Amino acid sequence: MAIYEYRTEPLTDFTKPENREKYMAAIKQIEAELGQTYPLIIGGRSVFTKEHYISMNPADHTQVIGEISQAGIKEAEEAMEAALIAFESWKKVPAKQRADVLFKAAAILKRERFEFNALMTLEAGKPWIEADADTAEAIDFLEYYGRQMLQLDRIDDLVLSRRDIEKNEYKYIPLGVGAIITPWNFPMAILTGMTSAAIVSGNTVLLKPASTTQVIAYRFVNVLKRAGLPEGVVNFVPGRGSEIGDYIVKHPKTRFISFTGSKEVGQSIFENAAKVNKGQIWLKRVIAEMGGKDAILVDSDTDPEMSATAIVQSAFGFSGQKCSACSRAIIHQDVYDKVLELIIEKTKKLRVGDPKNELVNVGPVNDQRAYNSITEYIEIGRKEGKIVAGGTSSKDKGWFIDPTVIVDLDPMARVMQEEIFGPVLSVVKVDSFETGLDVVNNTEFGLTGAIISNNREHIERAKAEFHVGNLYINRKCTGAIVGYQPFGGFNMSGTDSKAGGPDYLVLHMQGKSICEAL
Repeated sequence: MAIYEYRTEPLTDFTKPENREKYMAAIKQIEAELGQTYPLIIGGRSVFTKEHYISMNPADHTQVIGEISQAGIKEAEEAMEAALIAFESWKKVPAKQRADVLFKAAAILKRERFEFNALMTLEAGKPWIEADADTAEAIDFLEYYGRQMLQLDRIDDLVLSRRDIEKNEYKYIPLGVGAIITPWNFPMAILTGMTSAAIVSGNTVLLKPASTTQVIAYRFVNVLKRAGLPEGVVNFVPGRGSEIGDYIVKHPKTRFISFTGSKEVGQSIFENAAKVNKGQIWLKRVIAEMGGKDAILVDSDTDPEMSATAIVQSAFGFSGQKCSACSRAIIHQDVYDKVLELIIEKTKKLRVGDPKNELVNVGPVNDQRAYNSITEYIEIGRKEGKIVAGGTSSKDKGWFIDPTVIVDLDPMARVMQEEIFGPVLSVVKVDSFETGLDVVNNTEFGLTGAIISNNREHIERAKAEFHVGNLYINRKCTGAIVGYQPFGGFNMSGTDSKAGGPDYLVLHMQGKSICEAL
């Protein structure tokens, strides 16, 4: 049926002067609005607190994006009460009406796309192309999950008779109140996907966004309100993870936790959620997408130009601050020298700077904490191997780190094993395809990966043995498309909950079987 047809949102063509003009105008508009103070939103009420977080432009330490009220335990409990009250009515709203809220929100994002792009450039440090793709993916999640909910709702119409003895039904019902804990690296796409999946399934939520992108999160919650979402369905409660994050996760009325972020925090959430607290009458469900140590394996019979392009794009897009970023290149010795030469050449051509400039490819890293961690890993890599590109950084105006390539590494080196989450690529030479497969699988992660090969036997073997949730063949390992490449990984990369896939909404619901005697 046409109602269920889904198409991805096209990316903006920045070769067109009118689109470049729109982006620059949007940056000026957003800059004119900077410095405001933003409240919590609890049960539809704006709640200002004494404690504020000051969001700064990571490319310019002098530019304040906004001041956001921070929730404490008191506000978190109020948000829980509001969510519980809203759930009693929201769970009864027909799926079509819930989906309509998502479709209306998508329409608003389409109209305000350049404003959201510009805000991400300023608050998240995203270059133009990366910010635009982020907003487009947010639109895709809204459109896709709305349609998925309509499809799942049809199951409620299923009636099976058994020899005229009984009538049987099967339906999905929502879980309850969920904690939505979102990351900063995709401040629109992932936040939108996690939140919209929960609410279109009939749940209500406490939304705790990442600290450094709270203004973006607030603006999105405002979009949901304008799209007709009832009060209390989404409660906006930014705050310290060690305080309200833990409180919400451990709360006996929390039914599920949806989390995207680091392995360490994800493990803590999983552990805390597993404990049954006083007053809790269910086992909490955890939907987690964590880190990665993603690899691209280059076979012996490949095009060096294509291989190097895929590696550089995957490694340094958004400064390597993607869980899907290529942080390891495993290259067959037959093509190693040529591919490495091209990687170095392409890396050195990347332009580092303030992403307000449309020509910048690599913007700042997230904050001082990220800057310190990444630069420490670069020094570790300098000792473990040899730096052939980058290795330099600057924090005078913003948190800038040059794209860095490290070679002559042991496969078990720290920079080959530990997630760095920045513009650092570790490169290893292997003597066979089999050895390469061993190396790509030798970490505790299993999120994304790619194989570049013209050998069909090797490609088929990689399909079976390259142990990642998202495997790409003869292309980069980033840029999963909603509805076409459901995203989620194995091992310490998460619960393999496939965001943007046909079974993702079911994770936010529970099945109910009803039998009536005739």
